[in-house]
Amino acid sequence: MVVIDVLNDAGGRELLLNKYGLRKVPVLAKGDKYAFGQMLDPFAKFAGLPMPGADRLSPAQLYQKYEMIFAAGQRYARQFPPDKFLERVIPHRERLIRTLCYHVFRIGESFLETWDGAEYSVTIADNEPPDSMVSGDDVARYGAAVWQRFEAWWKTLDDRSLSRVLKTYYGDTVAHKVFERVTWHSGQHCRQLIAVLERMEIKPDGALTPADFAGLPMPERLWE
Repeated sequence: MVVIDVLNDAGGRELLLNKYGLRKVPVLAKGDKYAFGQMLDPFAKFAGLPMPGADRLSPAQLYQKYEMIFAAGQRYARQFPPDKFLERVIPHRERLIRTLCYHVFRIGESFLETWDGAEYSVTIADNEPPDSMVSGDDVARYGAAVWQRFEAWWKTLDDRSLSRVLKTYYGDTVAHKVFERVTWHSGQHCRQLIAVLERMEIKPDGALTPADFAGLPMPERLWE
């Protein structure tokens, strides 16, 4: 197996785009076929690995996990000093701390938009925060507002099994799986925010632990 880092390997991004017409990673490719890593079941099947999901968390359990992750993301955003908020998350990637904090919550907001009929496109969660969000407090307030929308959605939700099929860039997918995807995706970025705070010698306010992520298919590495 050959692993290509599209950010750091020369020609990696061009190979992904020119051969497969893709702009999103992770992707597993073999010949002319490929599978997106965003959904683990088809990815595992394509790779010939045991299928995950036998112990998949229920929608109610995912909701509780996501509430915890959203609360943590708000705490971490508020901890970044104003003079550090526009620094890069890590030196060799362009994403700013401000953008990563916003992204934690934008992922969840994108799920709600998809539930309401939008397509979960490649770029739906990748937009930059608006100019009005200049501080960690601003971004945290945005996160709190998004979670209020989640609370309203869950309170009035008839389909608690999340059996509805949603449109995504990796194919029509049951909402339960998409909800799992956005939950661990936001959780992974919270892990990264913890690492950035620790690098700045700032003790994270209530650092999430592996036990908090139990049951979620979290990436092994921090910057995947």
